[in-house]
Amino acid sequence: MSGQPLTPFRVALIGMSGAGKSFWAKCLAESGHPTFCCDDGIERRLHSRLAAGGQTGINGVADWMGWPDSSTYQQREAEYLGQEIAILDEILTHLERDPARELILDTTGSIIYTGTNLLWRLRRQMTIVYLAASDAEQHLLIERYLTDPKPVLWRGAFQPRAGESARQTVARCYPILMAARRRSYEALAHYTIPVADLRHAPPDADIFLAKLRAALEPSERK
Repeated sequence: MSGQPLTPFRVALIGMSGAGKSFWAKCLAESGHPTFCCDDGIERRLHSRLAAGGQTGINGVADWMGWPDSSTYQQREAEYLGQEIAILDEILTHLERDPARELILDTTGSIIYTGTNLLWRLRRQMTIVYLAASDAEQHLLIERYLTDPKPVLWRGAFQPRAGESARQTVARCYPILMAARRRSYEALAHYTIPVADLRHAPPDADIFLAKLRAALEPSERK
């Protein structure tokens, strides 16, 4: 296949936190593709809440949400998801009203929790690409969450045992969360690109587009 894989060019990147969604979305943005980062949109919507605690950036959002064992976590998890739903609805409404509009959507790892209606709209309006981490890479994502936390919606998957620290519970339960999400990402996505295929690639939009075209080609031959 030659040229761009989609007309209009609309791609939503999905996958776990740390899989590389934001990295490759930024590469595509630098090459001229219009891009929207859902994390940034959520941060803007939570600005007044974050400012009250002197928190900024996506790490500030993670700090505001707190660890999943904190007393305020469930309420803030629900608030975060509510903002994410509002943002996704707004984006899809714009795309539905302007069929020629192009967009790279850098989603959050929790997009799968936004509801069936929004996800069907997303599939109709965009090509969904799942950046899939292998089992071998799982420990890297866990370590990133422990050392450089991003907002993660646990949705009840954080189940501490007696005598465990919160970090120990995360290390034990995060693989369970990943396994459950993997099934949902696979069901939602049109195409999958293994993270390993991009791990050592230069930060070049053409590299990513070549991988996307390779993912698209088998379905075109059917």
